[in-house]
Amino acid sequence: MEQNEETTRLWGGRFSSGPSPEMTALSLSVHFDWRLAKYDLQGSRAHARVLHAAQLLDDDELDKMLAALDELEKDVENGSFVGTAEDEDVHTALERGLIERLGTLGGKLRAGRSRNDQVATDLRLYLRDNVRRIVADLIDLQQALLGKAEEYRDVVAPGMTHLQHAQPILFSHQLLAHVHAFARDVDRLRDWDKRAAVSPLGAGALAGSSLALDPVAVAKDLGFERPADNSIDAVSDRDYVAEFLFATALIGVHLSRIGEEVVLWTTTEFGWVTLHDSWATGSSIMPQKKNPDIGELARGKSGRFIGNLMALLTILKALPLAYDRDLQEDKECTFDSVEQLQLLVPAVTGMIATMTVNSDAVSRGAGSGHALATDVAEWLVRQGVPFREAHEISGAAVRECDERGCELYDLTAQDLAAVDPRLTAEVLDVLTVDGALAARSTHGGTAPTAVIKQIDDIKASIAAQRGWLEPAE
Repeated sequence: MEQNEETTRLWGGRFSSGPSPEMTALSLSVHFDWRLAKYDLQGSRAHARVLHAAQLLDDDELDKMLAALDELEKDVENGSFVGTAEDEDVHTALERGLIERLGTLGGKLRAGRSRNDQVATDLRLYLRDNVRRIVADLIDLQQALLGKAEEYRDVVAPGMTHLQHAQPILFSHQLLAHVHAFARDVDRLRDWDKRAAVSPLGAGALAGSSLALDPVAVAKDLGFERPADNSIDAVSDRDYVAEFLFATALIGVHLSRIGEEVVLWTTTEFGWVTLHDSWATGSSIMPQKKNPDIGELARGKSGRFIGNLMALLTILKALPLAYDRDLQEDKECTFDSVEQLQLLVPAVTGMIATMTVNSDAVSRGAGSGHALATDVAEWLVRQGVPFREAHEISGAAVRECDERGCELYDLTAQDLAAVDPRLTAEVLDVLTVDGALAARSTHGGTAPTAVIKQIDDIKASIAAQRGWLEPAE
């Protein structure tokens, strides 16, 4: 296969022939790394300015170069310029586009950089941009959960462990628990951004450049905090990708958890929640069905996010320094996690924001299942009984209820005294759901006063998250 001027690749000079069709097919990445075109052009502008500062481009050449890059970006955006199989990757395609517009001048842009530092820079720019979009979506989800918590703030629910009734809680308290998980996800992404704000551009293939380039200026131009301190590490480091994929995997786990709860809450057996028609689906055979598909897809896609993380870690394991072609495989799993998360989070947000909570159904079982047993034990503790004994006494009262087929609050003062004389009539004061809720007023508790404080704190947290986004808007 002869190589001609039109199909010369970025690496073709040393070779007497082009690659075999099989080699071309295996090496091809432009069909997925085209997502990086915007960021590659951004890096090219910064690199052109550094070449000009190093007197490798004169003023006229720089102006023509920047104008051609702007024109090329418009053509990429409107679809009139696209990468092809002959281009191999996004970098080759865009160099072709530049040379088509500038002729030999376009070839000057390659000086002092390699595809190794280009792709590492592009991927960091892509992820930092998309992380801000993901954070914005997570803020909207927190806001939707907060809105429902405020709307149904005083609705009592059975708090569960092992999916068994445990203690009464406010339903708003459970909704807010999900908000805290997503707030931690935002914190992780914000913290990730500090480590991702390092520019690899200027590292070249692995050893830097003998040209008088300025990695510090490039880093500043591209919005990074600083350039990489080691050129080998700059082109081989994918920690920031692995860390990002861990964060998205954990977001997926959190989405899966709330998805599962919505699936349970919408069952006939629970009946706690009704989904809006526009955020549910039906059955092709059973006319009565209303399926919580978004919750189910949240569960399913969590495995996909986890799988993408595992795929990357496996790719990175035992790679020798510096750059290896294995790293071509880092992008598809990363793009998939970004794009699937940007589909899923808004859908979950819409499901939550539009669902109706059936308050009577939620509250109906709040005190059942002997959910007040802990309150009996803690009442005994306040009377000076060691908790070990108090636990046994309360358990004996539960056993009495099981034998009678009743709840703790159905027992009379005489019944309780028969279980243990230390269960005096005053214990009846704690055998109410409202009393159990009000008693848990410490920080982070489920008492109405504590939940109001929690809501105020969450509002401040969401405001701080929005403030982090403002500089990037």
